[in-house]
Amino acid sequence: MAMANRNVPKKFKWSIDLSNRNKSTCDLASPPGFLPSIATTVAESTKENDSSLLIKRSWDVALQPLKQVPMNLFMMYMVGSSISIFPIMMVGMMFVRPIRALFSMNQTFKMLEGTQAIGQILVYILGQVVALGLALYKCQSMGLLPTHSSDWLAFIDPQQRIEYSGGGQTLF
Repeated sequence: MAMANRNVPKKFKWSIDLSNRNKSTCDLASPPGFLPSIATTVAESTKENDSSLLIKRSWDVALQPLKQVPMNLFMMYMVGSSISIFPIMMVGMMFVRPIRALFSMNQTFKMLEGTQAIGQILVYILGQVVALGLALYKCQSMGLLPTHSSDWLAFIDPQQRIEYSGGGQTLF
């Protein structure tokens, strides 16, 4: 008899055995303050909050390149327009980052769904184009872009002489 008592788990008065119950019938009382009508509205509002959070997060991702513009402007101002290693590295990174981001747009916007996805993608592309424009402006202010006619002198043929003049007689 002592052996039989050891195999039976001890039941506490606050424990409930749910293994043998039928799921359709539940004889448990609702907790104090529980109203079934409020529970369904809370579940619906949670779904609305989740969708609004997803839209908000998607707009944060789309606006991220435009949020970096002021920092890029400040860095462009701080490095100056001299030709040295730090400004060249900064301009190089200002070119590489937006191009890399434009090529990896599919991974960035995998999670986007809904009616606002097209607008978010367009804003993201606009932000990357603005970043490329800043990089081009910095190159132009440093004198790295061939914008003057003197930059193309190597490709211009020398002028052909139209008239030749010769010397006269020397007076002794």
